[in-house]
Order: sequence, then structure tokens, then C-alpha cells
Amino acid sequence: MDENTKNFIHDFIDEDLAPGGAFAGMTVHTRFPPEPNGYLHIGHAKAIYIDFGTAQKYKGVCNLRMDDTNPSKEDVEYVDAIKEDIHWLGYDWEDRFYYASDYFEQLYGFAVELIEKGLAYVCELTPEQMGQMRGSVGVPAQSPYRDRPKAESLNLFKRMRAGEFENGKYTLRARIDLSSGNFNMRDPVIYRINHASHHRTGDAWCIYPMYDFAHPIEDAIEHITHSLCSLEFEDHRPLYDWVRDNISAPSRPRQIEFARLGINYTVMSKRKLRRLVEEGYVSGWDDPRMPTLCGLRRRGYTPEAIRSFSERNGVSKTASTVEFGFLEHCLREDLNEKALRAMAVLEPIPLTITNYPEDKSETFEVENNPNRPEDGTRSVSFSRKLYIEREDFMEEPAKKYFRLFPGNEVRLKGAYVVKCTGCVKNEHGEITEVLAEYDPLSSGGNPADGRKIKGTIHWADAANCLDAEVRLYSNLFSDPDPDSGDKDFIDCLNPDSLTMLTGCKVEKYLGGAAPEQSFQFMRKGYFCLDSRDSSSENLVFNRSVALKDSFKTN
Repeated sequence: MDENTKNFIHDFIDEDLAPGGAFAGMTVHTRFPPEPNGYLHIGHAKAIYIDFGTAQKYKGVCNLRMDDTNPSKEDVEYVDAIKEDIHWLGYDWEDRFYYASDYFEQLYGFAVELIEKGLAYVCELTPEQMGQMRGSVGVPAQSPYRDRPKAESLNLFKRMRAGEFENGKYTLRARIDLSSGNFNMRDPVIYRINHASHHRTGDAWCIYPMYDFAHPIEDAIEHITHSLCSLEFEDHRPLYDWVRDNISAPSRPRQIEFARLGINYTVMSKRKLRRLVEEGYVSGWDDPRMPTLCGLRRRGYTPEAIRSFSERNGVSKTASTVEFGFLEHCLREDLNEKALRAMAVLEPIPLTITNYPEDKSETFEVENNPNRPEDGTRSVSFSRKLYIEREDFMEEPAKKYFRLFPGNEVRLKGAYVVKCTGCVKNEHGEITEVLAEYDPLSSGGNPADGRKIKGTIHWADAANCLDAEVRLYSNLFSDPDPDSGDKDFIDCLNPDSLTMLTGCKVEKYLGGAAPEQSFQFMRKGYFCLDSRDSSSENLVFNRSVALKDSFKTN
């Protein structure tokens, strides 16, 4: 985060750091607390940018803490993936890596403290009964167990921990205000029984704290100064403050909320993303159509592009939906500067230069990236037999078609000007080969007589190219708002979100590409080598983004 960046969160922090402020003279300390029940997505990237970036701006520190308070959905696979994604984005927690489960004993102790203070009690209401007795606006909630004696609640709570009761038999509730206008304060549940094995603590615990109880305590134990979270926790802030203020915590963090990131043509609910994976609508969490960071990475998105996207969207209290096209715009800007260029023919048709000697071959030097002279040049071979895109030839051209058709001339990028002399067809009338003659005096693409050539096309040398598979991606959903209304988001899936092309022809040097390395395929877009399916025997490239930028910036 740029030191000059300014938003409302920074205004609050400046106020807290000023003389007489709540954290005057202290180091800004934030945290990123993901739940390890799925993979991080582009929405998390914004939170990561805010949590880690804010700490960087103020020369402070940021913790990484796994919110592993729900053993039914958590897995070490997700823990490892979360750490990898954060590192990939360019952030580091150094030695400040924690789990909520590190504090289970302390959390239990603070719950006991609340019972002893008369601020918590064991309740026997089922979730259904609790909902029925929740009350409404102007009508208080009810709890027949609210005045249970402290000693009895302490005894029951200890027996809950000892495993004497089945799931759902009892809960521990905070004793706050049954008539509060904020329903989160109407004696919320802070512990529940869950006989499930935990990925770290095994079967040592069968009661687990609720997030709203555990989170402020964990923040206080870690001496977090500013607990930055998304806007849905704004109504939970009174509970955050109540827990913080009513236990003997070592510090008093401040919670500040910001609006979540919304992107059109996307869903970002972990539950819905998990359904896409588990029901086979995508190939996995890292499917390049997914909004997960590992999916975007496999598709060819760069950490720089995602950080730029996060920064340029800004930080506010107002929820908004960003166009997916803006994310593509940020990637296109980044790759235009850094991606090496290459020629790749995705739907090839042979082109024979009939007046080029059959036994001749030559090379041309072309720039690897015109924006980066330091990337140098590469040699591209040229011979009588080439491949061009099938769409670059029309026997009967459309209006304003400047590519190959009988009698027309085009430049072969970096090589010669050629003039189409016709084509070859099979017995079904299908075009199987394009014929042309080259101008020997137009080396480098410039006719010697200065005549104007309107079209330039790319090509591949048939004698010196490689076969590849190319995957073209579109939005996973055809509806810009698949989450809205009563519709099932699955019904909004785009049947054309993936097109797989085989038999593509690419420059030979691409055989040495590294996984996830990005290239600009001339006239076709930005592509990267697939990190999962590609091999030396079967090259697979994913299109990260097309060349054309439809997103308009101010």
C-alpha cells in the first residue's frame, strides 16, 4: 500500500495514534483471520491488501491467524493453500502465525470468567426454540434459563467440556440484553457442543467457541490495535466490544469495518464455490474460471495485477459491484509491460509460399517485448511451408477485409510481404491449403517500392514449430448477477465458459516455458503455460485475457 494512500480507515488510525489517542505511541498491529474451510478468492485479496497493506503503511505488523473454531468444515489442505496464496500476493506474516485453537484453553477460561460474573449461563433451548423465543422489533426475547444459578451453569459447562452431553443438548449464552434493538445482543450463543475431531487438537475438545466470542479475545491476546473486517460485522461490533470490555483481556482492540468486494458474473460464497467443485461443474478449486486466487493464478493473473485492482477499487463503507472487465484491465496493463511476445496459430491452415525455394530456410530477429528492450530479441525461422490462422484467409472477402484473399498482399509479421494466388480444396470443397508468393525484396515486411500494405498477420514455420493445446476462457456465469433473487446460481452457468483448441501451432521456444509464465500471443491475447496439465509432451496454454480492452477508464 502506497504511503500516500488515504482512506477512512487511515483517518481512524491517525486519530488513535495522535497524542491522547487510544493507541498513542504504539505500533499499528492488524491481523488477517481466514477460516480454513476453503480456498481464498479475489474478495479475500481485498481484505489481505487492507490488513497487510495498512500495517505496511504505518510500518506496523500483521498477523495471520486461522479461525479454526468449526472442526466440521476445516482441513489442513486449506491452511497450506491460504499461506501459499498470501505469499504469492507478496505479503508475509514473518513469525506471527497463529490458530484460534492455540487459545482454546484461554477462551474456555474467559467463558468461565463470564459465568462467574453472572454474564453467561448454560441454556437448554434448541436452535428452533431459541428462534421461536427470539422476539421481534419492540418485543423482547425470552430465555427460561437466563437466571440459572452461577454454580449450576459452571457445573454444566464443565460437564459439557468433559463430553457428557450430546450435540445440541446445551449451549453457553452471554447474558446481555433480551430487549436490545440489535438482535446480536439478545443473549447470543458463545459456546456449543460439537463432537467432531479437530484437524489440530483431535478429540481433546467437544465444545467450541462461536466466532463472535473468540475473535475479540484472540485480537486482545495478540495485542491487535485495529481489527479490520468486512461490513457485515458492523452490527456485531457491539458484541465485539462487550466481550472485550467484560473479560480480563490484556488489550482493547478497535474494530473497523469496510465494504466487501463484489464483482459481476461471479459468486464468492465459499459454500457456493465448494458446490461448484464437489458437484463437478469445474475441475477443482484451481479451475481457471474460478474466482479463487489459485484459479486466477493458474489462468495467468499476476499478484501485481491483483494488488493494483485492490488498490484502485479503494476502501469505503459503501457496498458496490465492480466490473470483471476492470480486473481484466489491470491484468492487461501489467502483462503488456512484462509478457514476452510469441507467435501462435490457434486454428491453423497451411500456407505454401510457392516461389520460395523448397530447400531454403532463414531466420528473422524479432523483439521479445517492445516495451522492454532489456528482454532482447529471438530468432524466428521461416521456410516454404507455414501455418496461418484459418480466419486470415477468405476466398471471397468481406468488405474491409485486409487479410489474405486471391490477389491481395499482407505482411507476414517480421518476415516478407506475400501475395495470395489461390487455395487448394478437398473433394468436399473444403479449403485445405492457402497458396501465395513472396516478395524477396520485402525482408522485414517492408516492400522495396514503398507500396502500402494494409494487413499484417502472424504465422508459424511448419518445419520448426510445436503442437499445443490452447484453452480459451469466458465468464463462468452468463448472468451478471448469478446470486440475485430466488434463482439457483447453477442455472446461470455459462455453457461456453471453456473452449479447448487442439493442434495449435506455437513457436518452438515456447517448449521451454515455465509453469504460469505469461506470453502475449500476437493478435490473440495473453496466455500462460498451464501449471497442472501441461508437460513437455503436451503443451497446454491458458488464455489469461484477450488483447482488446473493453473497459473504459476515466
